[in-house]
Amino acid sequence: MVLDEDWLAAFATWNLATFGPGKRTAGTIDHIKKELREIEADPDDAKEWVDIVLLGLNGLVRQGRSPAEVIGAIRGKDTENRTRRWPDWRTTDPNLAIEHDRSSAMICDPDMAGVRP
Repeated sequence: MVLDEDWLAAFATWNLATFGPGKRTAGTIDHIKKELREIEADPDDAKEWVDIVLLGLNGLVRQGRSPAEVIGAIRGKDTENRTRRWPDWRTTDPNLAIEHDRSSAMICDPDMAGVRP
């Protein structure tokens, strides 16, 4: 199986046919919260982490985004994250989120971030 536009189109078709049309944002958020509680109870259960990924994709396709737009958004956000400044993880609390540096608009070298071919 390849996670590509064809897979995402099939996922969207199944999702809408199974759970009905519309944005269903509140329901999706409610489900994500439920899955987060399940991860807190068993953080080593890969299926629960995958549920979060699929629910995120559900939210995107229910906003009317095409498979190409969803993939573009994922790639764009990945590039954005890789070019941000991040604190040294060794200096952070492992139980708290690591936030990017918001004090400057300056970004790190994209070559160092691995986003250039």
